[in-house]
Amino acid sequence: MIYAATDAGLLVHEDGESRANLEEHDLDCLAVHPETPNRVFVGTYEHGLLRSEDGGGSFERVGEEEIDPEEDPETAERRGVDGVSVMSVAVNPQDPDEVWAGTEPSALFHSTDGGDSWERVGGIRDLPSEPEWAFPPRPYTHHVRWIEVDPGDPERLHVSIEAGALLRTEDGGETWTERAPGSRRDVHTITTHPDAPGHVWTAAGDGYAESADAGGSWERPQEGLEHRYCWSVAVDPGDQENVVVSSASGAGRAHGGHGGTTPESYLYRKQGGEPWERVTGLPDGEGVLRAVLEAGGGAGELYALTNRGLYRTADAGDSWAEIGTEWPDGLGTASGLVVV
Repeated sequence: MIYAATDAGLLVHEDGESRANLEEHDLDCLAVHPETPNRVFVGTYEHGLLRSEDGGGSFERVGEEEIDPEEDPETAERRGVDGVSVMSVAVNPQDPDEVWAGTEPSALFHSTDGGDSWERVGGIRDLPSEPEWAFPPRPYTHHVRWIEVDPGDPERLHVSIEAGALLRTEDGGETWTERAPGSRRDVHTITTHPDAPGHVWTAAGDGYAESADAGGSWERPQEGLEHRYCWSVAVDPGDQENVVVSSASGAGRAHGGHGGTTPESYLYRKQGGEPWERVTGLPDGEGVLRAVLEAGGGAGELYALTNRGLYRTADAGDSWAEIGTEWPDGLGTASGLVVV
């Protein structure tokens, strides 16, 4: 079962058939726990957090009163915003009822009952770097771009602020540290691996980075990575030495539309200590928006979602096959991908 979120809505692909929902919403994030594959959390721009209990067939808004970043009304008016935007959502790998959600402006919220009730997590706006946080395309703000729960220790979370800092907590949000040595400032995606305790991988606008000590310090292997505006990162389920990223030469090329810029994006793979190499076998280059990547369940199994389609590899990127999907108005810009 595959869930794909874009700015054109949600696509659910199951048993060779596709169905669409939420076409009226601009979707920003997506989370599903494998133990509860029919419970889907979707974050929207200006319409809060939505939840489905029937595999994406129907949705209800959750946390409508509680998930509120309390933005200054004058700032919201200047930005032209009249609702709550949930930009990131994550479920504890060990507990499908524990959910985290991040908003714009940056605020973090926590649920322990599957999204029925929520509490705001304190501390992140008190960090020293907060005055430097900013999201350039929409002034006066910034947001929580990604939340990654450590699969071996759910008290440890890695949280990225777009743009400004990579945050970490070791106690479920009671206390926070930020900007560890070598960490990136514009992290878009964070991933971990259940068989690689303490290892963390990030794709950021200012490049790729990885940590082998649970985010305490970071390395930046860049050799061969010719396009360094990185958007998404996935790790081979069978071999954590195989890493794939989607990237472009800059934000305009990655997302398209900025000043009429034509999109142009690529995939790269790094195997062990070898340099990065271009991944071929699926559409890339001019006209292709940056891909959202997701690891599958078997060794070598990875997925990629772009405006050109949904693709799967069973050999860690050596070859790719398109998964036939039906989308009424095109896939749009990808924002989330989950395979359960």
